Amino acid sequence: MTEFDRREFLKLGGAVGAGVVVVSGLWPRRAGAKPAPRVDDFSFVQLSDTHWGFSDPAMNADFAGTLERAVAAVNALRQQPDFVVFTGDLTHTTDDDAERRRRLARFREIVSKLRAKHVRFMPGEHDASLDRGAAFQEFFGPTHYTFDHKGVHFVVLDNVSDPTGSLGDEQLAWLRTDLAALDREQPVIVLTHRPLFDLAPQWDWATRDGAGAIEALTPHEYATVFYGHIHQEHHHTTGHVAHHAAKSLIFPLPAPLSVPKKAPIPWNAAKPYDGLGFRTVRTKRRGEDVALAEWPVTKA
Repeated sequence: MTEFDRREFLKLGGAVGAGVVVVSGLWPRRAGAKPAPRVDDFSFVQLSDTHWGFSDPAMNADFAGTLERAVAAVNALRQQPDFVVFTGDLTHTTDDDAERRRRLARFREIVSKLRAKHVRFMPGEHDASLDRGAAFQEFFGPTHYTFDHKGVHFVVLDNVSDPTGSLGDEQLAWLRTDLAALDREQPVIVLTHRPLFDLAPQWDWATRDGAGAIEALTPHEYATVFYGHIHQEHHHTTGHVAHHAAKSLIFPLPAPLSVPKKAPIPWNAAKPYDGLGFRTVRTKRRGEDVALAEWPVTKA
């Protein structure tokens, strides 16, 4: 990335403040592969794990305000993204079906204030595992679907409505059929909640049949996955398929298997919103020219 491109990209931050810019190929290439096909410039924002309804001040002293603060931060970007995507756990789990719907309704009301013209959603296990996504679908529609944007094919996968944390044979067959219709050099981005690879199965940081999805993606030269669930930034590759996890907007979690028991990292009053944030993804000229920027949730 040239210094000019770096300065230009930082302008996206506007009032949010400088982010940490990570520059890398969005689609790692196999040895000898051709350059990625030309795609139009565009950007999107990934937010994840808002857990609306969570209410423990020891873990987030601003649990009722962080989502609205994040919406304001995205709205403050000088260049608005083509679209915003929430990669699951929109709400915090509850056994009460009526309360689940109240939380989904309030979440939808808050994020309706986003300036972006298009906002896309998928469930997390907190939204969908107890009713197989029934309430989520009432508010946001299908739990898995595809869309195309400026030369890139997007696939939204649901690895949470099944309480076992699986995609299931039917969805995997649907994915294979969808991908089979594409040119193998068309860039593909998968959006999902859980990691598709076995990051830490002991902590439920995996998809039981995620290997089937990765196998379906592998023949495609330019494929990457954006996911949530683990409440931290994380980057990994399986072969030439890249996987990027996003931070949470409610509380961070420890690095994979770094402690004996997974638990939220307590709120740090000296560093409010530490470990929380969202991501901007911007393509430049060709598929391999991509900037990932991690933006903090800052105190006004």
